[in-house]
Amino acid sequence: MSFSVGQVARLAGVTVRTLHHYDEIGLLTPGERTGTGYRRYTDDDLTRLQQILLYRELGFPLDEIAVILDAPHADELTHLRRQHELLTRKAERLHEVIAAVERAIQARATGIALTPAERFEIFGDFRPEDHDAETERRWGGSAAYEQSRRRVASYTKADWLQLKAEAAALTGDLVAALKAGLPAGDPRVMDLAERHRGHIGRWFYDCGHDLHARLGDLYVDDPRFTATLDAAAPGLARYLRDAIHANARRAAL
Repeated sequence: MSFSVGQVARLAGVTVRTLHHYDEIGLLTPGERTGTGYRRYTDDDLTRLQQILLYRELGFPLDEIAVILDAPHADELTHLRRQHELLTRKAERLHEVIAAVERAIQARATGIALTPAERFEIFGDFRPEDHDAETERRWGGSAAYEQSRRRVASYTKADWLQLKAEAAALTGDLVAALKAGLPAGDPRVMDLAERHRGHIGRWFYDCGHDLHARLGDLYVDDPRFTATLDAAAPGLARYLRDAIHANARRAAL
């Protein structure tokens, strides 16, 4: 059984002109011709065309494809195995590219207007967008959530660096108080808790004492928050939680 150039073009999804070009350069010459000189493609020709199109998909130029296909001892199975390996690598690379684009979309969705280099300088390996889904599930729609999103959307690199420096200084003072053995209910430690509340209110959202107390509970109840705080000093998460609650009780008097 053989096929006309038009039939092969439709089957393969290429143009007749492309098939004529392949014939002209000797890459794919029809195995049969009619008595009147019309090209007719055999099953073997279609197999070769499939190989050509697969290698083209992989980015090989036509002259290299000709060398590959005409290499001695290179049968159809050999080509298919090679193409499978190359396509698998290409798919893996595409998945990486897709993942990178998705991360960029998530980063833009957070409203953090920083370049990739600035994000790495400020956040390191931590990626705020990885926590977007959980944050929205927990607090999405709340006034605090919307206020925080609006604020961070306007922050520059300088703002983030200042925020980070203030947070580090506060953590350092809390660690010093903990190591000095000051009770969480000591007025000096409660003042640090109030400073913590003010930091949240200044940079993210209005944080009343009740909301602050719930946030303090989260520091102890969520192992991820606990691990982050306790990395600065063992027991810091619970210490800060207790200081926050003590400060809230002091404010209620």
